[in-house]
Amino acid sequence: MEDMRDPWQRPETVPIEATPLTEAPSPSSEPKYIQFWERLHHWGLGDAVLRTATTLTTALLILLVVWVMSTFYQYDSASTLEAGGVALAQPLDEEPSTIAPPIFNAGGVNPEGVVRAIGMNTILPNNLARHEVLVYTVETGDSLFSIADKFNLKPESILWGNRYTLGDDPHFILPGQSLYILPVDGVYHQWSAGEGLNGVASVYGVTPEDIINWPENQLNPAQIGDYANPRIPPDKMLVIPGGQGSYTDWRTPRITREEPAKARQLGPGACSASYDGVTGSLVFIWPTTERHLSGYDFTPETNHFGIDIAGKTGNPIIAADHGVVVYAGWNDYGYGEMIVVDHGAGWQTLYAHLSQVNVICGQEVYQGDIIGLMGSTGKSSGPHLHFEMRSDDYGRVNPWNFLN
Repeated sequence: MEDMRDPWQRPETVPIEATPLTEAPSPSSEPKYIQFWERLHHWGLGDAVLRTATTLTTALLILLVVWVMSTFYQYDSASTLEAGGVALAQPLDEEPSTIAPPIFNAGGVNPEGVVRAIGMNTILPNNLARHEVLVYTVETGDSLFSIADKFNLKPESILWGNRYTLGDDPHFILPGQSLYILPVDGVYHQWSAGEGLNGVASVYGVTPEDIINWPENQLNPAQIGDYANPRIPPDKMLVIPGGQGSYTDWRTPRITREEPAKARQLGPGACSASYDGVTGSLVFIWPTTERHLSGYDFTPETNHFGIDIAGKTGNPIIAADHGVVVYAGWNDYGYGEMIVVDHGAGWQTLYAHLSQVNVICGQEVYQGDIIGLMGSTGKSSGPHLHFEMRSDDYGRVNPWNFLN
């Protein structure tokens, strides 16, 4: 049946069931400091507050430690200065220990303790100084310089301490040899009958007292007597501290082309006649193929007036400049097979320890000519060329200053 309601009639109100309102939350039961911390985090201040709190806590802990240390300990600064070092911390409640003053044999007490005397001079123990002469056995590879280094001496002191064994030649040192090692730089002298103290001291550049007062010489000043004829037993060996020897040029005297026979005492290589011939340019070249040393350098203080140039047996030896041969052959005094060339104008060159001599007396040679072969004859520890240069004006000169 069709609904004939009046459209303008107000619709019937349908009652709606009332829904109860949600109850408001009750106040939180959490502690207030947690609520405060949550609010700080909510505001973004939590990390900053945490860092600040950590810093303050650390500072308070440090202050607390300092306060505790200052309360229970103290440093005795006065004792630190007196001891010249660092004093250990002592508790306040402990009394510093005391040391009783020393009691001396003479009786009584020194209130200041032991007083140290101040001395401006240092006195070394006597056992640090060596006075006796040692005997050293030469080893393979030893030289005048290496032995001197072992005993903190000058090389010439090894030579002057063994002049009765080595003469004036450092090349005479050989393995197995026994050498005297002086306690100080100086000379070892064998006393001879008829010698005087003044004369011996003068020769070596010292005073008679230097010789008498050396302990190991065992010379009693009260018993010496007259210095001109002292009571010193013949053959007694004496240390001459600070003494300096001299060398005699008996091995390689100046050999001229006019009188080469003056060198006949050197050995069978001496020439006999007078010669004339080519003179040099006085510009000197290296006498062999090598240009470095294999032994001694030019050291006049050890009586070594040449250079020992390295090489192998059979290496060519060449004339350093034009000239005339004035010695060709064996030398009896340690140089073995030797050649001497006179270049004129007062100059000569010497070539020693050769394995072969390729020239004869009086022969003219020219710069660069092969005059012999390298070797190790005579007093030599291995193949090398001992090369010397001499001038009438300058004496025996250092070849390094003249070779080109």
